[in-house]
Amino acid sequence: MVDRLKGTSQKVKRANILLKADADDPGWTDQQIADAFRCRRQTVENVRKKCVLEGFQQAVEHKKQQNRKSQVLDGEQEAQVIAMRLGDPPQGDGHWTLRLLARKAVALEVVESVSHETIRQTLKTAA
Repeated sequence: MVDRLKGTSQKVKRANILLKADADDPGWTDQQIADAFRCRRQTVENVRKKCVLEGFQQAVEHKKQQNRKSQVLDGEQEAQVIAMRLGDPPQGDGHWTLRLLARKAVALEVVESVSHETIRQTLKTAA
């Protein structure tokens, strides 16, 4: 993997960390390994720990986050929020704010409830 640079740069970096942390390669401290591969000492410790507990393959692979929240808005709802943002703001308001968009989306029953932060992330990914 390391010789052919097969895989992502992070995967190769983790493999290199494990090679330097190998018991047969004396003299490399975690801090020296971290300095050599431009990462934190904690990263070296985590990679080594994962290799011992879960095996080499799991230590070099990227694991998707399990506790990640599901997306609040589906594609159709996102399109409605974006279209709303591109339109004129309500009378009396000079421009759309995130909180105003969130309240309007709930009022128009686009969604049952939504935070201004969700609206921000939706508009950011659409840009």
